[in-house]
Amino acid sequence: MRIIIDGRNCEAEPGEYILTVAKRNGIDIPTLCSSDALPGIGSCRICVVELIERNKTRVVASCIYPITHEAEVITNSQRIIGIRKTIMKLLLSRAPENEHLSNFAKAYGLWPSELLNIQEEECILCGLCTRACEELGANAISTVGRGTDKKVSTPYDEPSAVCIGCGSCAEVCPTKAIKAEELNGTRTIWGKTFELLRCKRCGKHYAPREYIDFMEKKLGEKSEVDYCSSCKKVMQAEKFRDIYRI
Repeated sequence: MRIIIDGRNCEAEPGEYILTVAKRNGIDIPTLCSSDALPGIGSCRICVVELIERNKTRVVASCIYPITHEAEVITNSQRIIGIRKTIMKLLLSRAPENEHLSNFAKAYGLWPSELLNIQEEECILCGLCTRACEELGANAISTVGRGTDKKVSTPYDEPSAVCIGCGSCAEVCPTKAIKAEELNGTRTIWGKTFELLRCKRCGKHYAPREYIDFMEKKLGEKSEVDYCSSCKKVMQAEKFRDIYRI
């Protein structure tokens, strides 16, 4: 079906989210709670757009709004820019020193130093980290507390018995609030330190044994742990080259 985004005709499959179609057509819609690995849940609301359908206009979160029939979308109207500015002010009041948010805000003419500093946080509670952990099946972290005390943490703020040190939560965090420190062949995250396996080909430390064991159990098959994923790809390419002599 056809959808018009900022005056551009775009093809969309029924049920596709507006954000997905926009990305495919090179149209930028800012977002924080959505990543390439995980779809958005509409928690940050930065991705709001104006939707015009059946002669009615309304504001929707593009990361969770499915396209069901022909419509028009406007991503950068004055109304939408105003809404995003308000949202950014709220996010910056929580994490005023965060570099990613600061750069984001400056693009909308906002300056963190001019805003009220309510909290000194890095986390904006977008939920990506907890979803990544849940999707993996570890469930080591969750959102706890209420109001201004709400945060992402392990049970009782203690090192989690089920954390496997994969770093997925840190990888998807849009503000880099979750720190995974790697030093001398170890990774420390959520107050827990993991020994990292070393690749026999390149010598790089690449994953905790706990993560490998977890994935083997989940997938029901043994994994080759002597080499990192990058070296495995290179070795497969070399094997293919030798077999076919190309």
